[in-house]
Amino acid sequence: MLASKRILLIIGGGIAAFKSLDLIRRLREQGAEVTPVLTRAGSEFVTPLSISALAGRKVFQDLFDLTDEAEMGHIELSRSADLIVVAPATADLMAKMAGGQADDLASTLLLATDTPVLIAPAMNVRMWEHAATQRNLATLRSDGIGVVGPNEGDMACGEHGPGRMAEVPEVIAAVQAALADGPLKGRRVLVTSGPTHEPIDPVRYIANRSSGAQGTALARALGALGAEVVFVTGPASVPPPEGVEVVRVETAQEMLAAVEAALPVDAAVFAAAVADWHVLGASLSKLKKTKGGLPKLEFAENPDILARVSQMKAGRPGLVVGFAAETDDVIENATAKRARKGCDWIVANDVGHGTGIMGGTENAVTLISADAAEPWPRMPKARVAQQLAERIARALLDAH
Repeated sequence: MLASKRILLIIGGGIAAFKSLDLIRRLREQGAEVTPVLTRAGSEFVTPLSISALAGRKVFQDLFDLTDEAEMGHIELSRSADLIVVAPATADLMAKMAGGQADDLASTLLLATDTPVLIAPAMNVRMWEHAATQRNLATLRSDGIGVVGPNEGDMACGEHGPGRMAEVPEVIAAVQAALADGPLKGRRVLVTSGPTHEPIDPVRYIANRSSGAQGTALARALGALGAEVVFVTGPASVPPPEGVEVVRVETAQEMLAAVEAALPVDAAVFAAAVADWHVLGASLSKLKKTKGGLPKLEFAENPDILARVSQMKAGRPGLVVGFAAETDDVIENATAKRARKGCDWIVANDVGHGTGIMGGTENAVTLISADAAEPWPRMPKARVAQQLAERIARALLDAH
C-alpha cells in the first residue's frame, strides 16, 4: 500500500525509540523507502547500526556534517520525502516544532519543509498532561501536523496513563491515511462514540446498551477518506479503529472536556450515546443493602455536548452531525431534536424493542437535514458509516 512512498523518519530520544526499529521494518514491508534521522538523545536508546541495517541506507544525525551539508543536505532531506514521521515525538521535539526552533538536524528539517508531518508522541504521563505540552500540541494541530496517539497504559517509569507511543500498526495506519489521496485529506474530524458510565458508587454505574460499533465504523470510514480523525470514545465493547487519535473517557463530563480539547475541527459527528443524567453526589464507598430500605438517588442533568458545539459563537465546526436513538415517533422526535440542538444533520435510528440495532451489527437510519428527511435501507453498520462519511466529504468540499 506504500509502494515507492518516501518516508523521512525522525527518531526522538525516549524508551519508545525501540518501536522505531519495528516501524522501519513494517514500512519497508509495505514498499516504502525509509530515510532515518536519529537525534542525539535517540542514539541513547537505539543505535545507528541497527537502524541502518533495517532501513537499508545511511542514518543521518549531524546538522553540520561537511559531506552532507556541502549541497545543503538538510534542505534536500526535508523536501524529498512524501511524508515526515516523528516517532517517538518527545516533549522536547514537540516544543521545538511549536516554537520554530532549529538547533539540530531533526528540528531544522522540520522547520525547512513543506512536506506533511505526522507525529507519534511518547512521554511520561505528567509531561503529556502538562499545560505547556498541551499548548504545543494545540499549536501543532493548528499548523496542520498530524497526530497519532498517544495511548494510555503502563509506562517504563512505572506510572500509568496517557503517554505511551501508539503501537506500530496504528502508526502504519496513520501513515497510510496521511498519504491517501482521499477527499478528506487535510481535514480534521471529531467523532464521539460508545456509551458513558455515570457512577453511583465505586462499583455501580448508570449506562446504556450502546456498543460503539457505529461510531467506530464511522471513524474508520472517515480515516479511509484521508481525514485526521479524533475519536473520543466511552467504554465501548468494540475496539477503536487503528490510525486515528483515540481519547478514552468514562463520563459525560469527561467526554465534554475531551471534545472541547479536540477543537477546532472541520466537522464533528456525535455518535456517542451520552447519558442524560448523572447521580448527584455519587458515593465514594459501596452502598450497602439495608433491610427494609432502598437507597435514594438524586439525579442531575449531564452537559448537552451536541448543543454546546452546535451553538458555539466562535470556532464552530463547519458541519455538526448528531445521532438520535429513538423508540417512538422516530422521524418527528429526531427532527425536533435537530432544531432544538442547532446541529446541521441528525442521523435518526429506531432502537425500539426487536430492532436489534443498539448493540447489533446492522442499522437503519434516516438522514435529517434542514431541507429533507432521507431514509436509508437497513444495512451493515460499516456500510452506513461509509455512506455517511462520503456524504460528509461531499458537504465539506461543497462548502469550499
